[in-house]
Amino acid sequence: MRIRTLVAGLTAGLLVAVGLAGPAQAATVTATYTGWTWNVAGWTIHRGATNDGLIPALSDSIRNRAANFAALNELCWGQYKAVQANLLASGWPQDASNFSRFEAHSETACGGEPFGVALFSRAPLGAANRYALAADGTSERRKLLCAPLEARPHLRFCTTHITPSNAVINGKNINVTQLDEVRSRIDSFAASGDTVLIAGDFNAQPHYGRLDSWYSSSLNTSNNDANTGAYRELDDTDTRCLGYGETTVYDGNTEGLCGQGKKIDLIFVRDDRIVGAYSGDSLAISATCGGPCSDHRIVIGTVTVSVTA
Repeated sequence: MRIRTLVAGLTAGLLVAVGLAGPAQAATVTATYTGWTWNVAGWTIHRGATNDGLIPALSDSIRNRAANFAALNELCWGQYKAVQANLLASGWPQDASNFSRFEAHSETACGGEPFGVALFSRAPLGAANRYALAADGTSERRKLLCAPLEARPHLRFCTTHITPSNAVINGKNINVTQLDEVRSRIDSFAASGDTVLIAGDFNAQPHYGRLDSWYSSSLNTSNNDANTGAYRELDDTDTRCLGYGETTVYDGNTEGLCGQGKKIDLIFVRDDRIVGAYSGDSLAISATCGGPCSDHRIVIGTVTVSVTA
């Protein structure tokens, strides 16, 4: 697997536009961010354990990839607290008291403790936005979790984990309903002047019709066409499978395009907020957990975006 060289850290420049015959336009900054996301199968594979190699594997990766923010799916509460402690011990967050958020999909699914999604940010976070998605008929209530940077409130990080169910509920496939709900929320953020980076397990491959309303119409390849949306996925320029990207699941899966496994873990950014080139990659699954640490790969991406100051 080819690993791309990613630009880490944050580069900012101030761009102020003033109309000659009208009111001043909002000032913007351009900044480069590296995002990181992983579905860790915290209960299915690890049974909530914090001492089987998962915590150092994921925390080391966040640090080694110089991630500005990280999104975790299928995480148990005890694992969330262990990641917090590990990152704190290495001095990764800039503010030890304000760098992570957790949202439960279930209060008891990890052997009696909460199970859900989490965000970690190297820079301090503002107040989180927490939205319940339409129920899929199971005991798990899936969510959209977002949080802005405290010092840059118009930059918002989000994560979600869309249901794998294709059941028809209230006349519509529930996975489509949830995708539409998430997209509507982040579209609303964009309409309010926010720049959003959203990462997570979408349980949909890039070429699926239910993501046509996500992917920007500027993306039109043999692997991914008929798009009507406003977003680009940070690995969609990968020349090995242009418009699709690289598999994000376990080795041996053959459900994806271009002779590879399926791709369902994605990082999206709105097309009109992207400045210049961007890149993404998926990483081989660590086997330091007494075996594979997950049935998903870590996904990383770097993008320069414009943000309202």
